[in-house]
Amino acid sequence: MSFETFVSVGGDRVTLDAIREAADGLIGVAERTPLQPVPALSSPGAPVFLKLESRQPTGAFKLRGAWTAVRRLPDDARRRGVITYSSGNHGQAVAWAARRLGIRAVVVMPETAPALKVAGVKKWGGEVVLAGTTSTHRRARADEIVAREGLTMVSPFDTADVVVGQGTVGLEIVEDLPDVATVAVPVGGGGLVAGITAAVKALRPAARVIAVEPEGSAAMGAALKAGQVVHLPETHSIADGLLPVAVGRLALALVLGRVTAVTVSEAAIAEATVWLRDACDVLAEPSGAATTAALRSGAFRAQGPTVLVVSGGNVDPAYVAELAAGLKA
Repeated sequence: MSFETFVSVGGDRVTLDAIREAADGLIGVAERTPLQPVPALSSPGAPVFLKLESRQPTGAFKLRGAWTAVRRLPDDARRRGVITYSSGNHGQAVAWAARRLGIRAVVVMPETAPALKVAGVKKWGGEVVLAGTTSTHRRARADEIVAREGLTMVSPFDTADVVVGQGTVGLEIVEDLPDVATVAVPVGGGGLVAGITAAVKALRPAARVIAVEPEGSAAMGAALKAGQVVHLPETHSIADGLLPVAVGRLALALVLGRVTAVTVSEAAIAEATVWLRDACDVLAEPSGAATTAALRSGAFRAQGPTVLVVSGGNVDPAYVAELAAGLKA
């Protein structure tokens, strides 16, 4: 079935036209992030590039989906204010979008959220509520607040508006690198890989899309193997943005049979985070470094022009220095 006519669960529609409309709506809001060549990872016939979503105003790709979702809300839903649950980057993006539109935003974050990400939400005017350590805990608290205060939920990854917003990353990749053959994408809830898959496969059907997950949080790999959403009992990784206990139903419907999932170790993620800083002058959070980790560790090989999506850069430089010291120990 073509992505042009694909209709997902619940009637949500994700098409190339919808992604292009989202791209138009992001003009003047999100950055059209560059593809940075990486000669050290390239080989003849297989040049490698970084897609630097770390350069977005909020430091991560999440701005694309959050803005698209909030922009499309009916006026009455906006007036009530918005709420989301997030490990950090989506929360910052929703807070940023809400501030730009002059509405209230509440973000439910894990008790273990990095201080930098909590501060980021507050910087954009978001109200932070801490709840538990998993996405299940965060969602439950957010639902309680919705019921009590009437706020409008902005899902981190499992609605068409969010997915088509994230899909603009894939649209830009193909427009800027028309012969792209491989795109590697970090995966948490799956919204980013779903949107990128929709865009890339519509324009470059033969291109490979690689979903990259930490070994301790491989919900997408489990779902692809089972053919349905799988709920993990727990997740753990230094890649704090890739820890949902399950991927979204919409995301899975869009990628099933169209992507390959690979996992990377904690050591590989740490090494790649430091390597990006030292070799590429790119400050990436561990979640954003996962794709580089996958290529450098051999989880997949570059075939043809290859893009590694660096999904975010919201990390304390001191933490990266700690990782570097640990690698030397």
